[in-house]
Formats: sequence, structure tokens, C-alpha cells
Amino acid sequence: MQIYVADSVLRSGDGSTYHPFKTVSEAARVAKEGDEIIIAPGIYREWVKPACSGSKDKPITYKAASKGDVVITGAEVLSNWEAFENVWRVRIPNSYFGDYNPYTDTVRGDWFFVSSDETPHTGEVYLNGKSMTEVFDLPSCMHPTEDKRSWDPAATTLVWFTAQEDDNTIIYANFGGLDPNRENVEFSVRKACFFPAKIGVNYITVSGISFRQAATQWAPPTAFQEGMVGPNWSKGWIIEDCEISESKCSGISLGKYFQAGNNNKWTSFWLKDGTQTQRDAVCRAVNEGWDKRYVGSHIIRRCDIHDCGQTGIVGHMGGAFCTIEDNHIHHINIRHNLRGAEIGGIKLHAAIDTQIRRNHIDHCTRGIWLDWEAQGTRVNLNFMHDNVPPKGTFIQDELSLGEDIFIEVSHGPTLIDHNLLLSDIAARISTQGIAFVHNLIAGSFTYVGQGTGNHGRKFASDRYTPYHVPHSTKIAGFMTILHGDARFYNNIFIQQPVRDDLLQYCVSKNHDTMDLNNFICGTVPYNNYPSPSDYFSKFKGDAVELYGDRDIYYDHMPVYLGGNAFFNGARPCDNEGFCHVDKDHKITLNIDETDGRYTIHTNLYEFLPRGFTVPVNTSTLGTAFEPEQRFENPDGSDISFDTDYFGRKRGRFPVSGPFEECGSDRFTVQTPYDYSNRISHKENGRIEDKIATGQVIFGVDNSAMSADDSTEASSTISLGNENIPDREDEAAEINANILITGCTNVGISFPFEGGLFKVSDMFVKGNEVWLYDSAEEKLVELDCEYGIYRNMKRWSVGALQSIEAGLDANAEGLVRTAGTLLCILSKSMPHDSSETCGTIQDRVNAGLTPKGIEMRFTPKHLKFIKGKKFITLEDVIYRVGLGDMEIVTERLEHL
Repeated sequence: MQIYVADSVLRSGDGSTYHPFKTVSEAARVAKEGDEIIIAPGIYREWVKPACSGSKDKPITYKAASKGDVVITGAEVLSNWEAFENVWRVRIPNSYFGDYNPYTDTVRGDWFFVSSDETPHTGEVYLNGKSMTEVFDLPSCMHPTEDKRSWDPAATTLVWFTAQEDDNTIIYANFGGLDPNRENVEFSVRKACFFPAKIGVNYITVSGISFRQAATQWAPPTAFQEGMVGPNWSKGWIIEDCEISESKCSGISLGKYFQAGNNNKWTSFWLKDGTQTQRDAVCRAVNEGWDKRYVGSHIIRRCDIHDCGQTGIVGHMGGAFCTIEDNHIHHINIRHNLRGAEIGGIKLHAAIDTQIRRNHIDHCTRGIWLDWEAQGTRVNLNFMHDNVPPKGTFIQDELSLGEDIFIEVSHGPTLIDHNLLLSDIAARISTQGIAFVHNLIAGSFTYVGQGTGNHGRKFASDRYTPYHVPHSTKIAGFMTILHGDARFYNNIFIQQPVRDDLLQYCVSKNHDTMDLNNFICGTVPYNNYPSPSDYFSKFKGDAVELYGDRDIYYDHMPVYLGGNAFFNGARPCDNEGFCHVDKDHKITLNIDETDGRYTIHTNLYEFLPRGFTVPVNTSTLGTAFEPEQRFENPDGSDISFDTDYFGRKRGRFPVSGPFEECGSDRFTVQTPYDYSNRISHKENGRIEDKIATGQVIFGVDNSAMSADDSTEASSTISLGNENIPDREDEAAEINANILITGCTNVGISFPFEGGLFKVSDMFVKGNEVWLYDSAEEKLVELDCEYGIYRNMKRWSVGALQSIEAGLDANAEGLVRTAGTLLCILSKSMPHDSSETCGTIQDRVNAGLTPKGIEMRFTPKHLKFIKGKKFITLEDVIYRVGLGDMEIVTERLEHL
């Protein structure tokens, strides 16, 4: 059943198309399994608390009628400001807030660091949608100065201060010369925007909604973890195509439920250490039902998550078995008004079997922090940069330094592959049981061999953390971190210039050592770690008899290395023999951003050698030592690293780093997909642009209105994209790299299966092409190298870049060639196929040969050679294209 909501109606109805509910909360109270709640554009000032569960096959869906035009906010408009000296003030009776006043409630909790003179409140004041900076006395409000801790210090002069007076909350604010009675000023009053009041509300889908401005509390792993949006210890949620912004602490919470008597127990009583209370929390959760059958398995995809004070996504245990993909997470904790050990774009504890892939994470105080039990966790295909403070920032403590990835006190297996780690500090590695495979790394590894104790000054305080039965929440054991048990295969390390300000901070703290905050790119922090043969040879003979050498059980574990390449002074460790070290060439590496499109420019591939690596797979990586678990998929199947960052097939001797193709000096980085402009069509129907012409309108029933209500009838509510399927429902999801458009304009057609195939577009990825006939709504997949084709029945296909066939004769010729091969393979060729192939081959090679490329075209396949090596059709298009290709966001779909 569909339930409709529209805040524009004067009074609430019954949820029908002509009498929609006025609030989302009304719909949430009545929605049942399989229902779809369609929300009209508007601003909804409410905390939605879903009450009922859906099921795996029939979730309850909350969907914006138009993506991005539905806002659910935890804030209210704050008006009636009065001038007070050189600032403004407003008085709010405390009775207005009910049982929760964010301007008397302060941010607090385990691992939250606060000074006595700066105790922030959970509330926030917003000027035109952006949070202002809280100060802690009236003079600072009257005479604000830039806070140099912030990554945007100029913005910190817009400030506010709160005080209590006669059972009223008084807010003073300095708007930098603006009149708040003429601007949009809001203040947060609710703890959340979309969060169940009880646990176990399963299988909820949230799609296309903007969530903003909630007064969330600090979310450590030893407390109930609040978030602006979250499932509250449930299973099977999907949060997709949403914007999550301006949460005081955390944007999305996947984490921990409330444990009575064990909520912020450390800082409440100061008796048991925080690490001990966290171990207690994990064991108690297992005893109370933390299990894959009931908790986790959420999906967060294609969301824009930004400007949150603590984390973009947080979770402890509830974030297990999840998928976090295709999101843009940025500007998290950049003001540094909140400090503590629970900060990051993504901060997860116990992310068992969680997959974090294809995300763009930038301008966060650390990108991803995987803390405790990152077992079966895989981080791959992510683009990460600028996750350390910009130049000129005052660095308050070492956790403010940040990095792309922090892995802490976990036993693995934790897999980091095919990522671009481009910040000055790539990874903080206070852990073991890890594998770095096919990454491009431009920063250092820090805290190798350190950071696993608990700051004891007199007594040993090593942290014992749990490991689990593979692919399960069941605890298999506890152990401290010995360091090592690390694998580094087929990575590229490029030393960048060391920033003097970062270095001087570390020098001032005596942390500028190889095992703490070094800035040397490479595996060199693993100097003196044993090789596998040296390590395991100790466990023989008299060395391990009853009263023998027990120290061997507590020494550093081995490091496995191979196929890594080092440039610009990046340094391998002393055990690394099978690698390439280039001391002769200067490698440039720059990121260019234009309108959200990121391009990496580098001369790396002029000097990167080929043929010195070997393929890597699950067997190569072996098992993480403590859990005795392989580096494998969550279902236990093998991982074979046989495709690159763009999905291109890797060769027998794969190229180091994330990109297999070495023929380019620039790469347009794959950033999260834009699904806002899809072109779709149904079976036996014409293609139509749903955004422009396919909107569904539901209106208001005039007959049920009084005369005073009649003005409302003229405002219809548009619902767009109502038939865009969930990606899980699509039979074939094809993400090509190149789209050749305009083929109809140049008249490319050929006989095929008794008819005439008129090519509209051709999608290309590697040696595979997809030929699209818009007139017949037909898509055919063709593998040029192996001469295999098939008709696609249900599909969705899109591309990253495009060129116009009419403007590029080479592209047009390659489309005609691929079409001819399909014609031959389908036995639709009316002429001699060998003669046709020979003629086309001669003509095409006349243009390709000057570029050093030779085409081989036979009735069975289409191949290309440069030098003595085979190259892909996609690479040929890149090499012969006349101009720059442009980003493509449109997708052709057959539902």
C-alpha cells in the first residue's frame, strides 16, 4: 500500500493520495510490512520514530517524492531576536523544550575530551543552514576571534552563547553584522530526525531524504550510540540517496543499544578502565542476543554525508555485516570544537564482515577508523584525500592529526585493497592481521608497533581484544596485539613533500619517530620485523619445551611482502627483496577538481615497470593468525584481485597499484554515482526522460475542502522517479567507462537476427562493449576478445565518460567495427565475413598504425596490439580520441 505525506496541507488526512498525512510520523505509526510512504517536497520538523518492521522481501519504505526536496530536521525556526549591545539575544521558556533541553544538556561520555572552560552543549544554532560556533562566555560572543583549531577559521567568528535565567534559556549570538530577523536562523531541539524509539524495528528503507540539524549526544562504543538517523539495534535497513548533515555529533548511527548499568560506565564511576568496560559490553551483547540473525546487515549507499561534529557514520557491533558504498563523506569534525577518541568520517567498532567500498572520503579528521574486531572487514575502491589538517591549523593533540585509515587493536583479517590513500598520513596501524593490496599510497604509515597499550605508567597495560568465530559474532578468544601479521602486495608508494608544520608539531611532542608519527612513505616502519620463515622456524625443538623460551609467543609476528613499487624516496623495509625502487625519476601526483569531478594527473606510468608482480588472491594472503581466518568474502568464497579500480581485467602479471592500464597520464577518479538523472524505459515502451516528463502527480480533493481551504488545491504535489528500481532488483548492473553517443546521427546500422540493428550508443569497458538500439529498445553484450555475445533482457547501464561519434571519426569507426563483428557472430552477414574483416582491418589500421596500434580483426574476434602486448578496445579509444571526454550521469535502464 502507498501512504502519502504532504506538509503543505492545512490539516492532516488519512494518508491517501487526495488526503495525505501532514507529518511523516503519522505515516510511521500506521505503516505495515511492504508499505511505501511517499513524502512530498517540504520541510518536516519532527523526529520520525518508525514503529513497525518490514521484512526482507517486503520492507517498509520511506521515499522522497523528489530526491533532495524532502527535509526532515531536528531544528525549529528561532525568531524574535532583540538587539543587545553589539550582539543579539532571544529568550526561550524552558517549558518549550519538554523533557529535553539541548541548551542545558552538555556533550559528555567515555573518550570525550573536554576542558573545564569549554563544555559544549548538544544544541546548536544555525545561520542560513550552517551551524555557528558555540563560545562559553558573553565577552567571547561580543568580541569573537578566529579559532585556529578549525579547518575553516574564518567561519568561527559567527558565534553563540547560552545561559539560564529565571527558568528561561537565553541565547546570545553574533551574526557578523547580519540581522537575524531577516535571515533564516534555526536551533536544534530534537535528539534525532529518523530513529526508532525501540530496538528490533527491522527492514526499513529510507530513500532520497535530506536529514539535518539534530542535537545528538557523543557516541562512544560503551554507551547507547545516538545518531541523527539510524536503526537502533535492528536489522536490514537501507539508507540510500540521502543527504545527512549538521548533526552535533554523529550523522548515521549503526551502533550500540542501551545497556543498563554499563552506559558510559568508565567516566560515570572511574572504577573499571574504559577498555575493560568495552570488553564487558561486547560479552554482554553476545549474551543478550547480538547475532547476525537479528542485528546488522544494513546498507548505506549513494549518500552525501557532511558537516557533522563527531562522525559521519558511527557504530559498535550494530555495524557488523553491513555494506557502506558509493557515498561522499566529507567535512567531518573540521571545527574541532569536539575532541576525543571517537572521531572520523566512518568510526566503527566490531565491523565484522562489513564492506566499505567506492566511497569518496575527504576533509575529515581521519577518513575511516576501524577499532576492535575489524574481522572480515574489507575497505576497497575508496578515494581518500585531505584527511589531515590544512596548513596553518593549530593542532591541539595527536588525534587531531588525522589520516585516511586508522586500524586499531584488531586481529583481522582486515583487507585494504585498490584504494587511493593520498593524505599526508595514509594509515595508522596499531593492529595486526592486515593486508594492503594494489593501493596507491602517498602518505606514511604511523604507530606501527605502538598504540596498543592503555597508557599505564608503572604496570603493563596491554589491551586484550576479542576475536570471533569466522563470519559470526560468537567470541573465539581474546589476545593482545603483537603487531605484524601484515601483508603488503602490489602497492605503489609515492613520497610527497613533507609538510613542515606537521613535522614540527610531532617534533614538539617528541613523536617524530619511525614507530610513532613519521612522514616517510613506504613499508620502512616494518624494519626488523621477521620474515615468515624466520618467525615460524622458532617454534621447533627445545625452544618451545615446557620451560623453554616463552618470549617467542609475544614477539612481533611476520610481514609478507611482494610486488611493491617505491618512488620519490619512498622506502621499503629491510626484508623487502621482491620490489621496485626508483631512485632516478621525479614522480608528479596532483589532484584536480572541477565541478565535483576529480582527476589525478601523474607521470607515474612512464616509469612504473611491468611484469615484476604476480597475481594475488585469498590463497596468497593466507590466514590472519589469531582468528585463523582467511582473507575471504563474507560468504567464505575466495577473493581474486583480477580487476582494477575501474573494473578492468588484470593481466597475468598485474600492474602494481589500483590501475591496470598504464597508458594514461591522468585518471578521472570514480566518485559516487549520481542517480538523479536516469533515463529509463519499460519493456515494450518508448524511452522517456522520467525527470523531465514522467512525473506522477497526486493532487488534493477539492470536494472535501471548505472555502478557506481552496487555495491549497492549486498546489499539486509532484512525485518523480517513482519507478526507479532498487539496485538489488536489477538483473544486470553494467558500469562502463566510456559511452560513444550520437551513433544514430551518423547512420550506424547492420543486419542482426532477422532485422536491422540501428546503433544509438555503444558502452565500452575493457574489451567488452554493449550496443544499444533505442528504436527497438535492445541491448546486446559483446566480448570482442573472445567473440561471445548475448541479448540482455533486464539491465541498467551507465558510463563515466562520453564522446560523440559524429565528432570523432576514430570512435565512429570502432563502433562500426564492433557492430560488424556482432553481425558476423550472429550469422547475419550477407557477404563473405573473412573478406569483410580484412577490408575493415586494412582501413582502420591505416589510421591506427601511425599511433603504434595494430588491429587484428577476424570472424571470431577483434583484438588490438601495441608493441608486442595486447591492449583493450577501451585503451585504444583513450589513445586515439580527439578531445577530452565528459562525465556521464545518464543511465539507460530496462526494468
